Amino acid sequence: MAWKTNWSVSVGGQVITAALSPYLETITVTDKAGASSDSCRLTLNDTGGRIKLPQPGQTLVVWLNGVQVFSGLIDSVKSSGSRSAGRGLSVSAKGFDVRGKAKEPQRFHKDDGTIGDFLKTASQNAGFDLKIDDDLANIARDYIAADGESLLHIGEKIARELGATFKLREPLAVLAKHGGDFGLPEIAGLFTADDSGNLISWDIEPISTRPVFKEIEARYFDRNKGEVLSFKEDGGEAGRRAEAVNVVRYVAHDENHAREIVAGRKRENEREGGKGRVELDLTPTAQAEALFRLSGTRTGVDGTYRIVSVTHKASRSSGATTSLELQQPQDGAGTDDR
Repeated sequence: MAWKTNWSVSVGGQVITAALSPYLETITVTDKAGASSDSCRLTLNDTGGRIKLPQPGQTLVVWLNGVQVFSGLIDSVKSSGSRSAGRGLSVSAKGFDVRGKAKEPQRFHKDDGTIGDFLKTASQNAGFDLKIDDDLANIARDYIAADGESLLHIGEKIARELGATFKLREPLAVLAKHGGDFGLPEIAGLFTADDSGNLISWDIEPISTRPVFKEIEARYFDRNKGEVLSFKEDGGEAGRRAEAVNVVRYVAHDENHAREIVAGRKRENEREGGKGRVELDLTPTAQAEALFRLSGTRTGVDGTYRIVSVTHKASRSSGATTSLELQQPQDGAGTDDR
């Protein structure tokens, strides 16, 4: 059976599309916001064992409809089979080399430095260049340390504290604020009764109340006064539907640190204001952290959302689709003024 989707695959820098075509059965690519690496899985019909066994560490690049949807390194190759089902081969890859120094514990500290300086050192120690939002890079800290933590742990910890996304995509380590302008193309989803739109299905909760808070509060130690004080801000648009205050458990180093924590929690509060999932006809340009504009469903659900996860699935037998996980409703999503 011929493929209905245009695809191409490169392994170790060599395009093997034609050679792979008789054997490739499915392609699954996932792009998530956060430290979870981009991933790709190819499943192949391995009848006769004719396919040369790929090796972990080889580069893998995948295109769908002419758009590159994955670039990374092979980390796992599995063979399976039985008398009734024949033989199969599964090739999995990640956006960075899982054998490398990204998982190696580091021990160092910086006095009177910035988040950018600290994370740049951690990234370079692990063999990565750093791309970081300027506002985050310039955050000053009297003291910041890595005590047996890997780059993965360091980046994710900073991202949680500051309301940001941390990602490893070789050769880059990336830290960017939630809700920022990532320069990614906006994706549109249109539902129509005659199936002329690209939206196949949706399952959306445009108003989430449990994870959001009315206000965000962080305590900090004031050295001049010798006492613990607090800094508080409202929880943004999403927080208007809540009554509880999100009090950060630990005490910040100083007032600036408290303000940074509150700003990060506020961004997270807005992000958690709604959630859902949609399935589209294959949309290879969709990426995590891009905006998604939904229309044609109903008042209160239509609007703009932030994409937090993208999964492309292509199959020899059934064509291809793109699934999006969504958060942070905007532009009318979650409101119905009728």
